[in-house]
Amino acid sequence: MGPEPPDHAPVFVLSHHRREPLEMDGGTTFTFMTDGPESALAQARRAAGDGRVAIAGGAATFNQYLSLGAIDELRLHVVPITLGAGERVFDGVPGLTFDIGHVRPTEHVVRVTLRPAGS
Repeated sequence: MGPEPPDHAPVFVLSHHRREPLEMDGGTTFTFMTDGPESALAQARRAAGDGRVAIAGGAATFNQYLSLGAIDELRLHVVPITLGAGERVFDGVPGLTFDIGHVRPTEHVVRVTLRPAGS
């Protein structure tokens, strides 16, 4: 990451461990949230004002926010490798229907953009 992350905005990190905020060069402050995804999203929305909120993370993070109905656009990077373990996207998420936004295949990865149907 280095001393100046590319975010240049507040970042709210879901965590199981309390920790003081971490201020970085360029205006990025990482705030570690232990009171759940709803609280982190509320703080991110307040910090963004009229701007957009981006949610980044792994399958567990996406599944939590998909279950809350908080994702307007989902960008997945699919790599043709099976690791044999890990968490799965959409596990435990109520049935959803998506519209396909973009599909961009490259030599090593397929980038897929999905939007919940009707959004």
